[in-house]
Amino acid sequence: MICFLTSRVDLPDMGILNPANRLIDELRLRFPNPCRALHICSDPDGWNKTDYYAAHTKKMFEDGGFLFERFFTLDSRNENLATKLVWESNLLILAGGHVPTQNLFFNKIGLRSLLKDFDGIVIGMSAGSMNSADIVYSQPEEEGEAIDPEYQRFLTGLGLTKINLLPHYQKNKDNVLDGLRIYEDIACSDSIGKTFYAIPDGSYLFINAGKEELRGEAYMVKDGVISKVSSRGDVLPV
Repeated sequence: MICFLTSRVDLPDMGILNPANRLIDELRLRFPNPCRALHICSDPDGWNKTDYYAAHTKKMFEDGGFLFERFFTLDSRNENLATKLVWESNLLILAGGHVPTQNLFFNKIGLRSLLKDFDGIVIGMSAGSMNSADIVYSQPEEEGEAIDPEYQRFLTGLGLTKINLLPHYQKNKDNVLDGLRIYEDIACSDSIGKTFYAIPDGSYLFINAGKEELRGEAYMVKDGVISKVSSRGDVLPV
């Protein structure tokens, strides 16, 4: 299995693939032919949004010269076919969205078990990348979550990596949620005894044959401290 775990694969507001850190070049080297893609949703009941983002993703790849033999979507409308759809695919796209909602769906369809023998490519985007971890750090993101004592910040993920990614760093680093700074007050506090990697759009975690590399700019959040560990164009083994 080869994984590209990203913040997002496109350039914001442009609808084209982001070439930063050789993402497109790496994809061209490894993209299956013929490609049988499965776009796995973040919200199983958000059909309109899922259909919109699936169509947008498909067009974006096709405009970049990547062709599909087929491109299916998996959500609550066909979750009973999850095993068949995953096993018949050689490219899985894990959508972005709300991490806990997606995590519940992944667990419901048994995706972690289905991926144990998957011999294809996985592309994660935002929540999909976060849920790819063995133990997911589900950073609070919606109003009320940061101050809710019942909110679960650590969840069982897909087990594709032990790395916890925090996407969209350039956009989120100064955000405040429930009166708390999401990095200095929330992520740093949760990082005591743990390590997270914050990545801006354009950076990604590349996994191939057990080898894991952060490609591009990244920041380590560890034991309450945020430190820059790599820059655009860098390759950092982790």
